[in-house]
Amino acid sequence: MSNVALREIVLDTETTGLDPLQGHRIVEIGCLELINHIPTSRNFHRYVNPECDISVEAAAVHGLTREKLSDKPVFAEIAADFLDFIADSRLVIHNADFDVGFINAELGRLGLPPVPPDRATCTVKLTRRRFPGSPANLDALCRRFGVDNSGRALHGALLDAQLLAECYVELLGGRQQGLALAVETVSAVMTPDGGVVRRAPRAHAPSDAEIAAHAQMLAAMKAPMWLEA
Repeated sequence: MSNVALREIVLDTETTGLDPLQGHRIVEIGCLELINHIPTSRNFHRYVNPECDISVEAAAVHGLTREKLSDKPVFAEIAADFLDFIADSRLVIHNADFDVGFINAELGRLGLPPVPPDRATCTVKLTRRRFPGSPANLDALCRRFGVDNSGRALHGALLDAQLLAECYVELLGGRQQGLALAVETVSAVMTPDGGVVRRAPRAHAPSDAEIAAHAQMLAAMKAPMWLEA
């Protein structure tokens, strides 16, 4: 009997600006592995030399400058490790169109296939479906679900992925899902679209020894209530 483990990658990027079509680049990428919605100890985190200037507005958000990143690897040097880490797992991203657009722009420069947009679960869209009209930014989600974001003075890709992972579990129905979701024992896992990934049911018929023990217990009972009429 094989167990089904759902692997997802919570992903975030920081960039030099807002539009990859204008030549803006990734300066930081952070990924966190979830198995059955539970964070593991595995993550991927890299700072990236963008080989271009960083806008004042972007630097004010993440605190990274071209000078600070001058000794970091360029995206071409981390691309293989990044793709190996995410493999074919589903991605969980806050404002997925933004991050996937930047990732695909970087992959395109290297002649590599793009990440299909429908491979990503967008937690902004998930939030708006669950809480119409409410703020959908990450800080608002942290406040709603009581996730401690006090260390988020500046945006950081790995930190934001960690915060998003906690909020994502709450968006799917809350931490109580995880009580029985150990990787080796999971029997059903909810997916973001409301579906369920199941494993084959465990055999639960009583053994001959259990049937004999039950019969012995019944025989020892005096005037059982189910014989009274």
